Amino acid sequence: MDVERARAILLKLPHVVETMQWGDNLVFWVGDKAIGGKMFALINLSPDAQGAVSFAAGPERFAELVEIEGFRPAPYFARIHWVAAEHWDLLRPTEWQTEFANAHNIVHAKMPKRVRELLLLPVTQQKKLIVEGRKKAAQKAARKKS
Repeated sequence: MDVERARAILLKLPHVVETMQWGDNLVFWVGDKAIGGKMFALINLSPDAQGAVSFAAGPERFAELVEIEGFRPAPYFARIHWVAAEHWDLLRPTEWQTEFANAHNIVHAKMPKRVRELLLLPVTQQKKLIVEGRKKAAQKAARKKS
């Protein structure tokens, strides 16, 4: 497994949006943040990274994974049961695919009903809502600055 293969797996999941944030991090969301989307996985591209990938594991799987050498509680996200993997060879590609799908499902299930319903709208309607959401966020940020 490598970054490009992991990225391809993640982007095939339903309603996934990819962003670049916090320096060299690819962040994968269930739905766009502007309409209430939530992160479910993060790939760190930095060579001095604190792990290759972090993802939502859920309470039970979190406990299992942190017992495996090379997995640890994810920095900043451990309280919501995210784990970080130090390198890609900790799991086989099919196992990564399963973990990513589970992370996606965990986050999707916890989303408010309203957001899950928005994700079912046609893409053109979603895009309009995303543009509106981004405008509102920008206006709110501008008000905070002044």
